[in-house]
Amino acid sequence: MKPFERLDRRLVAHGHILDYYEDTIAVPNGNIAHWDFIKHKGAAAVVPVLPDGRLLMVLQYRNALDRNTIEIPAGGLNENEDPYDCAMRELREETGYSVDKMDYLISVCTTVAFCNEKIPVYVAFIKGEAGEQDLDEDEVVNTKAFTVDELCQRIYEGSINDSKTIAAVLAYKDKYLSR
Repeated sequence: MKPFERLDRRLVAHGHILDYYEDTIAVPNGNIAHWDFIKHKGAAAVVPVLPDGRLLMVLQYRNALDRNTIEIPAGGLNENEDPYDCAMRELREETGYSVDKMDYLISVCTTVAFCNEKIPVYVAFIKGEAGEQDLDEDEVVNTKAFTVDELCQRIYEGSINDSKTIAAVLAYKDKYLSR
């Protein structure tokens, strides 16, 4: 059987964090398909673990959902920025905390049907006090600490439905608390 083959990729719209394309694909059965493709600039995220074992979440408004969400700190890569450095920066900007090192946890591909966004997620074990947040001018971010059990309850009842946060909390629980 012939493989899928991209015949064309046409830029439809250029955005701040993503570009929208229409791909023309030759399908193995001989048909031609037109698929949407979102090219994302990249992102990184971090699970901040406080000394008492609770996880520090960010609460922020998300326009796409038109509501506030509970998420792990995360953000888009700056040009030529390494994901590890991005996660460190986002931790400091959104929570005020800094750490010397982080451990890699998982990578999450958020919407594989039409977008190439991949988010490496790290774990930061916090020591010391938080400094000032350093938010972008369009950000309003609050922080709140939760136990892993509280977060899992919110995941299973549907009040946390952000894919990176769900994957990160469950991976953290499995890797660090199931021993």
